[in-house]
Amino acid sequence: MYKLRGHHIFCLLGYRGMGYSQEYIENMTRLHQTLRDNPKTWIYLVEGPDQLCEKYPNSGEYHCKDNNIYERDSAILEKLGLKIGQILNWEDIESKIRKYIVPSDIKTVCENCSWRSYGVCEEGIQEILEGKGLREVK
Repeated sequence: MYKLRGHHIFCLLGYRGMGYSQEYIENMTRLHQTLRDNPKTWIYLVEGPDQLCEKYPNSGEYHCKDNNIYERDSAILEKLGLKIGQILNWEDIESKIRKYIVPSDIKTVCENCSWRSYGVCEEGIQEILEGKGLREVK
């Protein structure tokens, strides 16, 4: 079972092998590949730092505890109809994405995210809507 915070659900959709450090990338790739290969993997929705935050580099400001990140977590969980403390599998999360999310939601929910300019999160949502699952990271 993986601990995951709200906004990392969207981060996983847009993940293309880029990140804050090599250790972060390896951790994110491992989780992403696990969910891609086994969508029945259990996810425990947590408030605050999760297993991805554990590998955020200690090279400056630790944004994982910023208020705007908590607000983004909350907004994404609310849009998906999910709550902190829930345990469900990734397949169920993808089902919620297909039911409640459209690519343009990234513009509002993730407005201040530094990764938004790449456009990969919208692509990731579209691929989930098309039933393709998470994109392979090469």
